[in-house]
Amino acid sequence: MSDAARFPPGALFDLDGTLLDSAPDMLATVNRMLGSRGRAPVTLSDIRPVVSRGARAMASVAFPELDADGVAALVPEFLAVYGEELGRHSRPFDGVEAMLAALEAAGTRWGIVTNKPEGLAQRILPQLGWQDRCAVLIGGDTLAERKPHPLPLLHAAEAIGLAPAACVYVGDDARDIIAARAAGMPSIVALWGYRLETDDPVAWQGDVMVEQPARLLAPAAWPVPA
Repeated sequence: MSDAARFPPGALFDLDGTLLDSAPDMLATVNRMLGSRGRAPVTLSDIRPVVSRGARAMASVAFPELDADGVAALVPEFLAVYGEELGRHSRPFDGVEAMLAALEAAGTRWGIVTNKPEGLAQRILPQLGWQDRCAVLIGGDTLAERKPHPLPLLHAAEAIGLAPAACVYVGDDARDIIAARAAGMPSIVALWGYRLETDDPVAWQGDVMVEQPARLLAPAAWPVPA
């Protein structure tokens, strides 16, 4: 079997913290919100660990005095400001473009399954030149469920014409690996992504843990799909 034949038939990715280093966009968003209130900015190191956990988690870091209801009330403002900052500061992680090109050369169909609202995810694809390359995009509001529920992964596999077991899901959060396992899909833990110091990626029980996207240029680094 050739190396190229060993790439999976399908590869599905989380977006923020896996394909895209979007933390700088998120930082600009929360600092605009803080600045409008006359408050001091936070730093990238403050916000980076929670980027994969969504708007509420980032608002909680920026406004630690707020309870859950207060944080939830900030989400519409966060999304509005983030919509203006979208793609202005973010970029693919080093090695991602080469990895995607290698998958495409091998005939692998790849797509994105993210908890980011679909409209925002769709907007960023043209900025990256991925709009005609990404075979499927499922956002957090595309379906009735979002990760860690397996439905988005199952739907994405169906959309690209593959069985879930023929795809590999790559993500940087426990929710990604939980969703993949529930979908019957092999998984890769993206250790280059966003996580708290208290997170234990080993405990997520992904099939493979990878330190950098460039490692996935080697077909043998991917778990073997069924």
